[in-house]
Amino acid sequence: ALPIFEEANFKNGSLASVIVGVVQVVFTALAALIMDKAGRKVLLVLSGTVMAVSAALFGVYFRLTSLSPNNSSHTDLVETLNVSPSEASEHLAWLALSSMGLYIAGFAIGWGPIPWLVMSEIFPVKARGVASGFCVVTNWGFAFLITKEFNDLKLILTTYGTFWFFAGFCVLNVFFTVLCVPETKGKTLEEIEAHFQGLPQPRRLIND
Repeated sequence: ALPIFEEANFKNGSLASVIVGVVQVVFTALAALIMDKAGRKVLLVLSGTVMAVSAALFGVYFRLTSLSPNNSSHTDLVETLNVSPSEASEHLAWLALSSMGLYIAGFAIGWGPIPWLVMSEIFPVKARGVASGFCVVTNWGFAFLITKEFNDLKLILTTYGTFWFFAGFCVLNVFFTVLCVPETKGKTLEEIEAHFQGLPQPRRLIND
């Protein structure tokens, strides 16, 4: 988070990073408290939506602060918004911090903790070890790839384009959740396995 805040010309990047860390802890704890009541799928959809909006807003911030006065269309936009490129970074610092905080909150309440829980629920016992290991390697492999290629993406897509690119993937994330991720709230492992095998749901001996 600190390099992003530094690029956004945030005056106190260290303080902003602390605030973001506190937000992550608070919303992760909140997710743990409401996960069983709200449902995994609902929180994943909410999380992906919040992440998409916040990433798009971060792109808007960098777009406004990188407007070039040499481009007439940029000049018209600056005049419409009544913000000059030199002043935008200072006056819109709250947008950068809010966008990052909102993104971290959205991630912490859904796509941070919940996939690890769902992963342990949907994989059958026989394949759980190998499948879980594959998911962990894939997750951290892509995390490494994104971290490594972030600067290259900024050169190719520009900074604001990169965040809009991320926002687009968050939107795809929401569609994937709605269409492909089953709701496992209140279901036993046997019921979840029967769902994927297309079998009738097993009867419960004791109603909850």
